[in-house]
Amino acid sequence: MGVVIRALIMVIMAISMASVANAAQGTATFYTPPYVPSSCNGYQNDGVMIAAASDAIWDNRAACGRKYRVKCTGHNLATNLGVPQPCKGTNVVVKIVDYCPSPACRGTIDLSKEAFSKIADPDAGKIKIEYTK
Repeated sequence: MGVVIRALIMVIMAISMASVANAAQGTATFYTPPYVPSSCNGYQNDGVMIAAASDAIWDNRAACGRKYRVKCTGHNLATNLGVPQPCKGTNVVVKIVDYCPSPACRGTIDLSKEAFSKIADPDAGKIKIEYTK
């Protein structure tokens, strides 16, 4: 029995390490309601766990409907000097429903305010993140 448990723990650790290794690095900002219309779904209400993709992940609309797990990894020194530790230690899964074009988009992904608030203090404005599909 002990061998099976040890083997299971090793498998879980390997899977966890693989998912961390595949995480992309970037930055996140947030936007506020109204969230419709959106570039992907027009006036469809997609809830509040949503995001707008920057050029880095937009992929000519192919990002529409993709879900990303986003985790705050730290603060952005240039924008949130007043919030030295904005991260809450959690992650959030968001659905891409909109496009955030440059130069207006200040991050890799522009989260809804509600999604940003799940992972970081909104007063930070811009945070460093890891994200995976």
